[in-house]
Amino acid sequence: MNNLRIAVADGLVISWRNLKRVPRIPELAIFAILQSIMFVLLFAFVFGGAIPLPGGGSYRQFLMPGIFVQTLAFASITTAVSVADDMTKGLIDRFRSLPMARSAVLSGRTFADILYNSALLVVLMLTGLLVGWRVNNGFGDFVAAVALLLFFTYAMAWIGVLLGLVVPTVEVAQQLGFLVIFPITFVSNAFVPTQTLPGALQPIADWNPVSALTGATRELFGNPNPFANGSFPGQHPIFMSVVWTIALLAVFAPLAIHKYRAIDR
Repeated sequence: MNNLRIAVADGLVISWRNLKRVPRIPELAIFAILQSIMFVLLFAFVFGGAIPLPGGGSYRQFLMPGIFVQTLAFASITTAVSVADDMTKGLIDRFRSLPMARSAVLSGRTFADILYNSALLVVLMLTGLLVGWRVNNGFGDFVAAVALLLFFTYAMAWIGVLLGLVVPTVEVAQQLGFLVIFPITFVSNAFVPTQTLPGALQPIADWNPVSALTGATRELFGNPNPFANGSFPGQHPIFMSVVWTIALLAVFAPLAIHKYRAIDR
C-alpha cells in the first residue's frame, strides 16, 4: 500500500506538470477549442442542409456526438506530440533517473489527458447547445454517455503515448497520428449514416470503434441514431463501445508500457 501511495502521488505530480503546460502555452488549448468549434459550425451550417437522415430528425443533434468522438480521438495526436517532445528533449530520460515511481510518467500523462479533454468536452457541449443540440434523455443516461466518452479518451491516450515513444521527432508524431486517426473518424457514422457510404465501406464503418461510441452516445443522449442494415454494432452500440474500448486498452497500454521500459535498456 505504501508503494501504491507513492506511485499515485508521483503520478499526480506528473499530471500537474503536464496540465501546467496549458496556461504556459495557452495557444495549444485555444487552437484545439477553435478547431473543434470550426468543425461544429462547418458541418452544422455548411453541410448540414445537404445531408438528410434516414427516418428524419435533426442533423445537428445527429452531428454533435460524432464531433465529440472525433475530437477525443484526435486528442491522441496531442498526446503523441507531447510525449515525442519530451523524448527529443531528454525529459523522459531525466524522469527515469529521478527517485520516483517508474509508472508515474505514463499514468500522469494519461490522467492529465483525461482532465484536459474533459474541459474540451464541456466547451464542445456548450457549442452544441448553441447550434441546436439537446440531451433528450435523463440525467443518468447523460452521465453514462460522458463516462463512455472519457473511458474512450483514456484508451486513446495510451495509443498516443505509444506513438510518441516510437517516433523519432515531433513532426513525425503529428503526421503519423493524423494518418492513423483521420480515416478512422471519417469512415464511420460520425458525420453521415453508414448506409450512405459505398457498399464496400459500410461493414468497415459499422465495425469501427468510432461508430460504436458515436452510436452509443446518440442513443444515451436521445439523438437521432440511424444504423445500416441492422448490423450487430448498430443494434448494440453501447455494448460494442465498451468492448472496443477495453480491447484498445488491453492492446495499447501493455505495448506502451513495454516500449517505455525498453528505452535505452
